[in-house]
Amino acid sequence: MSRSPSFSVKPELTIKPDLDSLSKWVHSFCIMRFDLEQGQILEESYPPNLLSQQEEIEVSFNSFPDSVSQKQHNRSSIHDCIFFFRFRKDGDRFLYGYVFNRQRHDERLKRGGEQKSVVILSHAPYSSVFRPLLQIIGPLYFDVGSKAIEHVAGFVSTWPPPVPGKLMELPIGNAMLKVNLPPPHSLPLEDGVLYEESASSMAPLLPTNQSVPQGLFHDADLFGVYRGLLLQLWTLWELLLIGEPILIVAPTPPQCSEAVACLVSLVAPLFCSVDFRPYFTIHDPGFARLNSLREGEAFPPMVLGVTNLFFLKALRSMPHVVSVGTPSLNSNRVPFSSRSAGSRLPGGGKSEGLGVQQLSLRRFSPTNLLNAVKLRRDGPLCLMTEHKEAVWTGYSAVTKPDTSVLNRLVDAGMSPRVEESMSVVNNEILRRHFLELTTNFLAPFGPYFQVNAPSDGSSPYVNPPSLPSFNADEFLISLSARGVGKFLSKRMKSNWPDLYRRFLQGPNFVPWFQRRRAVAEQEQRRLWKVARMRTDMRLITCQMNELEAVDSFDAIEKYINEEVKLRESGGGSADSEATFEKLKKDLQAVFSVLPRDMQELLLSNPQRASLLQDPSELQ
Repeated sequence: MSRSPSFSVKPELTIKPDLDSLSKWVHSFCIMRFDLEQGQILEESYPPNLLSQQEEIEVSFNSFPDSVSQKQHNRSSIHDCIFFFRFRKDGDRFLYGYVFNRQRHDERLKRGGEQKSVVILSHAPYSSVFRPLLQIIGPLYFDVGSKAIEHVAGFVSTWPPPVPGKLMELPIGNAMLKVNLPPPHSLPLEDGVLYEESASSMAPLLPTNQSVPQGLFHDADLFGVYRGLLLQLWTLWELLLIGEPILIVAPTPPQCSEAVACLVSLVAPLFCSVDFRPYFTIHDPGFARLNSLREGEAFPPMVLGVTNLFFLKALRSMPHVVSVGTPSLNSNRVPFSSRSAGSRLPGGGKSEGLGVQQLSLRRFSPTNLLNAVKLRRDGPLCLMTEHKEAVWTGYSAVTKPDTSVLNRLVDAGMSPRVEESMSVVNNEILRRHFLELTTNFLAPFGPYFQVNAPSDGSSPYVNPPSLPSFNADEFLISLSARGVGKFLSKRMKSNWPDLYRRFLQGPNFVPWFQRRRAVAEQEQRRLWKVARMRTDMRLITCQMNELEAVDSFDAIEKYINEEVKLRESGGGSADSEATFEKLKKDLQAVFSVLPRDMQELLLSNPQRASLLQDPSELQ
């Protein structure tokens, strides 16, 4: 979304930002300036004095294109670009930086120009929100200066709190951002607490509404970025699935950050635990650790997006290298997402379809076969002399490219407007396929998230059955015996159990599995609580023997004590009072069938006696 021409800063419309409300979306706004003598400088931030010294350093070095990518565009008077980065804040928490960078060439200035960046820092990977917001605040800042920051912050602070997985309408001046936020199961836990995740997110099932995102970066231009590497997408999907380290090289920060975002989006709805850095520089503290790895030491699971070709030498033992994108075209247009619309496939011509035959002929013709062999022999270091789109890996994929999907992709021709429209269509085709592929891959784990509700006529106060226990070796033996299912068996080679084995050993499985189990257990507790509210215990107590009645009494008393503690701590739900009264009635119902001597013993406790007022009315 581009900035509305009528959007302006009017003093009478200025809203004083509410910092607590603002913090639900934005950590801070930063203005960075590149000074020829002092380097990167934080000119101002809002709210002020919020960044630690280390955070300020991280933001400084990540907010500007490096010198290599700056040479890719022409010497036009103004060049704008949008990209984003991610860095570790503490422990498992990250900050995302969304950057609007402007380079202004002016021969009257030192070294012929200057550059500044407007940066939005957030704890959330809400690219669908912050990219269009940057297209408003970036040009506005360069039009009116610092007052634009506080003005936009005021509007953001009026937004309702983010609701993951929902379509939200967010007013900004006279514009309205309509955005889908990523679903709860794709986001990191907030201080170890689960988001409100629906039961449907537990079991691997395909969603009925494809417009609703199922993972991070649903808005990334998958087709535009990987158009020249479509046959390699299935290999890249596997590499991310099993958590292999990947280095992505692109000419510019917008292209490399978009390429990383696209790759992360491929594994939806799987929660991605791989450390991904959309724009990674040599100044990142993590680089020193990577550069100090001894020969033979494995790289940690990560996806690094870089533009500096020095990484090809410094990290030459990185097992998987992907080169994407093309040098910037002669344009200062800021795209919504960094589409490589100009990088048309050779041989595309005016064909209406981008079929697999076209792709296959290009790949396996004698000339291209020789070029592919030469590219593989030269290795990624050949990018030092000329940028080419390629994948270097020794990994042999289990999944075969789906020819039916490739044949459905549409080649739009040279018109930028039509190109963008067709890219949206192609993105939907590709995203739907990989969503289906990942969902079917995860489907065999579904039984381990199966919840059980109390059967009709049974007591909802007995202990719920535990979820099925998981053993990796037993799972693989069982899966190998029964098969992987029709969908995957047609698309995978016979060694598909190896992919499951590597997935179980990789970094994505345990966090995803434990979280799905936690959601399943949470759902099971909810179902049993609903059953306790609906069940008439008087109909069940008449069938209980003495031991069952005593156990039920103890269980109900335990739930009452938990409810009391919740209410005292302020954590009770809206229906807390109704729940308490229902538990109290159930306690009285069970009490009424206990032997007289046991009743007298229980009533000797004053606190318990207050819960058992007039139990005779239920007899």
